[in-house]
Amino acid sequence: MPPFARFTILRTGVACLALLLAGASAAAFDLQGHRGARGLSPENTLPAFEKALRTGVATLELDIGMTSDGVLVVSHDPKLNPDITRGPDGTFLAGPGKALTAMTLEELRSFDVGRTRPDSRTAKSFPEQTPVDGTRIPTLEDVFALAERLGAKDVRFNIETKSSPAPDAGTPEPRAFATALAKAIDKAGLGERATVQSFDWRTLMALKEVSPDIPRVCLTSEGNFDTLQRGKDGGSPWLGGLDVDDFDSVPALVTEAGCTTWSPNFRNLTQPLVEEAQEMELAVVPWTVNETDDMARLIDWGVDGLITDYPDRARTVMAAKGLPLPAPVAP
Repeated sequence: MPPFARFTILRTGVACLALLLAGASAAAFDLQGHRGARGLSPENTLPAFEKALRTGVATLELDIGMTSDGVLVVSHDPKLNPDITRGPDGTFLAGPGKALTAMTLEELRSFDVGRTRPDSRTAKSFPEQTPVDGTRIPTLEDVFALAERLGAKDVRFNIETKSSPAPDAGTPEPRAFATALAKAIDKAGLGERATVQSFDWRTLMALKEVSPDIPRVCLTSEGNFDTLQRGKDGGSPWLGGLDVDDFDSVPALVTEAGCTTWSPNFRNLTQPLVEEAQEMELAVVPWTVNETDDMARLIDWGVDGLITDYPDRARTVMAAKGLPLPAPVAP
């Protein structure tokens, strides 16, 4: 073989290896756009998901509920949220609206979720959010179709089942919910690009039975919203029959639940917990991290990803830390 040919092959091989390593590194840090990009566009809407994709994320994080006619729709709240919902007459709801489970998709489509009520806590929390009037609550299928249409062939979907063990929650029955979601993921051919997360681990355990190959993400929260409920007689109803007091740590609890990823409230996380979870082969992806100082600290701790309302801020921090950035979808 002539020397120039050997050099060409070597150079090509090195280039290919570099690309492979770069791709592996990029995949190693999971930048997730929370509810699309809630800090920039109306939450859980097609404009928010497009904004996240145009900004550049590895994963779209989204919430789902179910209508009375069995359609999976993308919404954080089990009832229409008056801070972000206007009726057909264009005025914001006076109070919490009907439960999603009490409305058909056609009924739900009559509401506008394209801007926040100006005097609401939501509006004050997200002053950079750009309204998009006329925006409707999308179906899960709509979100899958958007990513396909925009050519986002590698983006992943982290889908949260908005379920609650409270008897008056008005959320879908866990097994029916998990079954419907598994069917939707399979129909879209996204089994290798989807994870399912929940605070209500009953849905995760049902999903394990219905479709064990779909990776599951255990969400946890301690504080005002406490899903672990340490010391509670009989354990927390959020944990699907497990009791945190039976385990040495939360990562051990998550491992027993069969999740591959632990997503805690970032305020509940410590570096030793990150290290312990990763020693148990759990990925650690905290929520919802919006301030750059917090992002930088968590990256330094070695977390596997971040869920954030501001993927643009996270990209700036990632770049400063030398992490490869997910490619934005081209206009």
